[in-house]
Amino acid sequence: MSRKARLSADDWLNAGLRALAASGPEALKAEPLARALDTTKGSFYWHFEDVPRYRQALLSMWRDIAANLPNKPHEKAEAVSQLKALMSDGFGGDPATETAMRNWASTDADAAATIAELDAQRLAHLADLLRQLGVTNPDMAASLYAAKVGMGTVSPGSRDDSALDSMVDLVLALR
Repeated sequence: MSRKARLSADDWLNAGLRALAASGPEALKAEPLARALDTTKGSFYWHFEDVPRYRQALLSMWRDIAANLPNKPHEKAEAVSQLKALMSDGFGGDPATETAMRNWASTDADAAATIAELDAQRLAHLADLLRQLGVTNPDMAASLYAAKVGMGTVSPGSRDDSALDSMVDLVLALR
């Protein structure tokens, strides 16, 4: 007779990220998550006092993943490479989850606050990169970031980076 491995809080949080990306915030409840993990709700409540606290932990975990920004480059060539990589590959994490988080933020104040905090960190990083490259207009960082975020909602799953590449080249030509 085999015993199932005990689920950790991280197992529940990772299941929540998958559920959010697949079905939206309405999937962030103990019963559907327990079904997805083939366990009981008791396991959920062992790790989390209630669903609102679970959602807070989920937002915190995702913010930590999504806010993992690269170190500030030391040379201009590194800054150009980093800028192009961020605009091509994003800021880490799963693009579908980021889109789902942004959708959730339109109806949930805690998710909106998390997105606002993350956006401010990312914008500051982009602005620093651009300043290092001689582009001092902060609107350029905001424009690049808005384009990157927007592309995730305009063409989810599509990997045609040519429009973003062109925008980066245009901004870099301003220096």
